[in-house]
Amino acid sequence: MARRLRFNGTDSKNGACPAVHQDLDSGEIIVQGTPVTDPNDLRQLQHFGPGDAAVAVPRELLVNHGPKEMERVTKLISLEEFGRLFHNFEHSAWHLETRRGYASDKEDLGYEEFVQTGQAPMDLDSEWCTNIRRQTSAGKYVGRVRVVDNPPTEGQLFLLSYARCNAATGEDARNLWRQDAEQAHLPAEDFWIFDSRLVAVLRFDDQDVFHDVQVITEPAEVLRYCQVRDAAVHASIPYDQFAAQLNPKG
Repeated sequence: MARRLRFNGTDSKNGACPAVHQDLDSGEIIVQGTPVTDPNDLRQLQHFGPGDAAVAVPRELLVNHGPKEMERVTKLISLEEFGRLFHNFEHSAWHLETRRGYASDKEDLGYEEFVQTGQAPMDLDSEWCTNIRRQTSAGKYVGRVRVVDNPPTEGQLFLLSYARCNAATGEDARNLWRQDAEQAHLPAEDFWIFDSRLVAVLRFDDQDVFHDVQVITEPAEVLRYCQVRDAAVHASIPYDQFAAQLNPKG
């Protein structure tokens, strides 16, 4: 089905390109201009896919005829697309965990072992650990800060024990008490930041079941989450030092 397009405008004096149109249904902006075809130019474009096309337009065209208002629409991605982010990030991936428990952890085969023994097993050959070890071995940074209640919940103790596995893959695994998290003004959100340019907010239902992933790329919003990351890292301590506070004689 053909798009319903609205002509926004052109700076051309003779009816030729460049011009800007808007898709009335999706809100997408369509820019027409001179195609960029030189291979040396195309090689410099980041995130340029096989089916993509690039055009060059004067800066004034976007200033004069591009949208002036920001219409934020929640963008959700599939779990498959979310999983690919952990393979495709370029330099950093960081996670804030604030929940008191995760339903998915209780489905983990190692959870029952933790309940019985007090220690989570280490499966460094799992798909997750294998990939994270590959990423950190390439010099990329992977880190997380987990917020813990006082006293900790069973789920939080499981993750604190599992942090040995996180650290063994090269992750920077850290913890802090919820009271300290509140003093640092950390939000009660779970999210990943990839390359300081994309935020994936993990959304859960009331039964702690992972529901969906919202993606944020608007620069000002991403910056806010990066500021949260910096505050969380500053207020937290490595997981093994944190565990020693719970078991000072261990």
